[in-house]
Amino acid sequence: MAVNPIKSLAGQTAVYGMGTIVPRLLNYMLVPFYTRIFAENIYGQLTELYAYVAFLLVLLTYGMETAFFRFAQKHDTNSVFNTSLSAIITTAAIFVALLLFVYEPLAQSIRYTGNPEYVLMIGLIVALDAATAIPFALLRKLNKARRFATIKIFNVGLNISLNFVFLLLIPEWSQKVGISLFGDQVSLLVWVFIANLASSLLSLLLLWPQLKSFRFQLSNTFIRPMLNYALPVLVVGLAGMVNEVIDKILLKYLLPNPETAMAELGIYGANYKLGVLMTLFIQMFRYAAEPFFFAEAEKKQAPELFAKVLNYFVIIGLLIFLGITLYMDVFQHFIGSRFREGLSIVPIVLMANLFYGIFFNISVWYKLTDRTSNGAIIALIGAAITITFNILLIPVLGYAGAAWAHLFCYTAMMVISYLWGQRVYPIPYQWKALLAYLAFAVLMYVISQWLRPEILLQRLLFNTFLLLLFVVPVFFFERKNLSPADKQS
Repeated sequence: MAVNPIKSLAGQTAVYGMGTIVPRLLNYMLVPFYTRIFAENIYGQLTELYAYVAFLLVLLTYGMETAFFRFAQKHDTNSVFNTSLSAIITTAAIFVALLLFVYEPLAQSIRYTGNPEYVLMIGLIVALDAATAIPFALLRKLNKARRFATIKIFNVGLNISLNFVFLLLIPEWSQKVGISLFGDQVSLLVWVFIANLASSLLSLLLLWPQLKSFRFQLSNTFIRPMLNYALPVLVVGLAGMVNEVIDKILLKYLLPNPETAMAELGIYGANYKLGVLMTLFIQMFRYAAEPFFFAEAEKKQAPELFAKVLNYFVIIGLLIFLGITLYMDVFQHFIGSRFREGLSIVPIVLMANLFYGIFFNISVWYKLTDRTSNGAIIALIGAAITITFNILLIPVLGYAGAAWAHLFCYTAMMVISYLWGQRVYPIPYQWKALLAYLAFAVLMYVISQWLRPEILLQRLLFNTFLLLLFVVPVFFFERKNLSPADKQS
């Protein structure tokens, strides 16, 4: 019996979830830990500096992962692997060499004059993670999802263990050693970066079976066409990171009160993390979906298949939205009580992330048709919207303005990509059903806020009823619309 491709995708998503959602959920356990160990302003520093990590990692991998998948589909995998990894190692080495000369003035320019070691460590973390990107992509290409998951889990396990040791078990020793190494202005935050460095190095070591066959090779046969394909993807990635993290960088410059800016950034960053389940779902879906879309693209029924994939993606995303917002009384305990004044941004962030996931789904058209430059244009439009609305809204609404900027950006990108994509690679998305599901889920949330029982147990029971009120009709409607082949497989 032929394997249902959607079930195959679901299976791969679940396995990659072990390598993505489990480690990140474990990392998520650090959020309640950090928000109880660190003051709001120190957590604000952590939020800001890891925003730079995300941005720099995209810069140092410059679309080579996507290029690797595309070229390995048509050419010898080993040659493509050697070329793409050689390119990344070369640029990462140049980056580290430059950083060693400029990290102190760079720290001064972003207001970390007393802690230039933070900037240096952030750069080293990014370089190590960039070096592992192509080996991890090779595991995905070879469908070695379990090994992928195992390495990711070991990475996070070491990171969490070292955090607990340095910050909880021996904080006095950690502080004393930190001062002796880096000076009086250092805080325990430096040990977060040291733990991350150690775990990134562990990943590199565990990828040795993939790396031992590596041969440095910058062949013109591959490097030029791969860069031509990858650089627009880099633009997309950089613009995507602007959309994702620029708010964490701009907040301290745009918030009305400079004295409380870092504390407000910490509150925003902690509450933004409450949307992590949506982010994790999108991330693990992306790991499985990218090779899936390329593999299925040549088949006759591909457009109908991709439309079904979006249906199921949106339903699961809306379930995550409702699961978090309807049970906020439970989820709020994942952050320290000092940070909970920012809970109002969580529904906005969740919906923005869902729209980003929809954008990823419907943007398959420019990757499959080698029109990555079109994707770059859409991403740049999104970045412009993000920066504009952050500048306009943060001084007026505070950190809530940053959350609304996310939502406006991903809504615009989703609409633009759909309208453009339908002219290039038509896919029969079931938008009437999807918009109905979206409106229904938002209605359930609004009702939960409007008819909010005072007693906690009653509130949780009422919200459970609302969740079931969404799930049951959606399930029966989708079941009714399954094709006979889907029902049999």
